[in-house]
Amino acid sequence: MTEWEYHPAPDIDETMAEHLRNFPRQPYMFMYALRSMAALLLRGWMRLYHRLRIDGREHLPASGSFILVCNHTSHLDTLCMLCAMPLNKIHRTFPAAAADYFFSSLPRSAVSAILINALPFDRQVNGAESLTVCSHLLNTEGNVLIIFPEGTRTTTGEMQRFRSGIGRLVVATRLPVVPCYLDGGLKAWPKGKLWPRPYRLHLRIGAPVSYEQLDESSESVRKICHDLQSRVAELGEIAQ
Repeated sequence: MTEWEYHPAPDIDETMAEHLRNFPRQPYMFMYALRSMAALLLRGWMRLYHRLRIDGREHLPASGSFILVCNHTSHLDTLCMLCAMPLNKIHRTFPAAAADYFFSSLPRSAVSAILINALPFDRQVNGAESLTVCSHLLNTEGNVLIIFPEGTRTTTGEMQRFRSGIGRLVVATRLPVVPCYLDGGLKAWPKGKLWPRPYRLHLRIGAPVSYEQLDESSESVRKICHDLQSRVAELGEIAQ
């Protein structure tokens, strides 16, 4: 007869704030239930309040892990990207979120971790460590990473330079990168405003690209950043 053993969760001694900030997080059914309900409510709100239109869903890979990159104009960017994902993938989709902002307090951490399923990304000190976490995440079949290579929201509407992190993450790998462009985010919820306006949003999803043919050099990283920025910009021109 096999003896019964009890193994407590690894985070049993952590505070709620520590648990939410850690990654990967332990799977809890109540989190999955809340996230599923939030996803349904979010899609209804975005469709009615912002009249969200999504083009190019057919470009999303049907299997395997991949990355979504997009221009960054407002907090609505992440929400629109989540609305583009099939409901059965929301628990495997992880938006990279600035740890110093989205995980700076318990309420923000709760919304980011439970409802958005965000991955804490340290853009100030431990950027290389955060990229390693992202790489491990993508090595698991079926995970999706949402990342904004500009690093921060624009205040003018002009796309900023793509930082090297995305290039270092995908150089010399077969990981598909799907470029996206959100139009209307800056007008709907500009930086510094407390509540979004009922402005129309349009998300366009482009064809995936990979960079396995490139070597792991700094020049290759720069080429990837430039290429992805150009692809996102082209989608913006089409969307308009």
